[in-house]
Amino acid sequence: ESARHPSNGPMEVNEQRRSRSPANSRRRGLVYGVLAYGLWGLAPAFWKQLAHVDAPELLAHRAVWGLGTFLVLVAIAGQGEPLVRALRDRKLLGLMFVSGALLALNWGIFVWAAIRGHLLEASLGYFINPLISVAIGTIFLRERLTRLQWIAIVLAAIGVGVLTWRAGKVPYISLLLASTFGLYGTIRKLAKVDALVGSTIETALMVPIAIGYLVYDRAFGVLGHGSAADHVLVISTGVVTAIPLILFTSAARRLPMSTVGFLQYLAPTGQFLLAVLAYGEPLAHEKLVAFGFIWTALVVFSVNLWRTASLARAAARRS
Repeated sequence: ESARHPSNGPMEVNEQRRSRSPANSRRRGLVYGVLAYGLWGLAPAFWKQLAHVDAPELLAHRAVWGLGTFLVLVAIAGQGEPLVRALRDRKLLGLMFVSGALLALNWGIFVWAAIRGHLLEASLGYFINPLISVAIGTIFLRERLTRLQWIAIVLAAIGVGVLTWRAGKVPYISLLLASTFGLYGTIRKLAKVDALVGSTIETALMVPIAIGYLVYDRAFGVLGHGSAADHVLVISTGVVTAIPLILFTSAARRLPMSTVGFLQYLAPTGQFLLAVLAYGEPLAHEKLVAFGFIWTALVVFSVNLWRTASLARAAARRS
């Protein structure tokens, strides 16, 4: 049969390749996404190596070396012209200033929590973050919540309430991390700018303050005064910041947002496991109960994402 239709073979092979390419792209995207959030989950292990350095100094170094890394990525990606155009947009610069301030605050709190033994509270903050984002969307962007989303928010609020009641104080680290990153995500949603260009501008706006801090307050701190290992680690802060972002961006281009939303829970899960298994942070009963409510909320939230995505696919097929 193939001898009578010799030309069909290559055509069929090409057609099969084309039909498989979307699946291959999704598989690659899934790998990139797991790597991105996995690295974010393991990031505290990196910051722990610099626990002898003050958190503000680490934040300053992260901004300086992060900008250098982002500029290299901009050059590689050919995004120089979009970056220049964005820098001429005053309204966009204003939004990037606000988002940069929120990001710097979030970075600073997370690094401080990671090196000072509060990683469990930090991971709780990033578990809560998706739910905070939903709440912000409802209040400020007038987005309507489904019944499942309301249930998820109530469960998360109960979890935070349990922590507050048992500890006798508000879990401010968790709430600050969740709220600053939630507000940051909202600003980035409003700012019409590419992810790489936006991250470069945000970091550039941090750098003058960072350099001022390092020069006038710290005389460049550990840089020039620490060990060779300290120098390598400090310079690497830019790469540690940029690589997960590249992987995340690659994943986001290939995967449905519902899948990306589910993958984001890998990061706080990694932080939670590091805190308990590697660093021996105490997991008191009230914390376990609170995490139970948060995890239940995330299950409900994920079910809602899955149902929404399924309905959207069904509607697309009907159309």
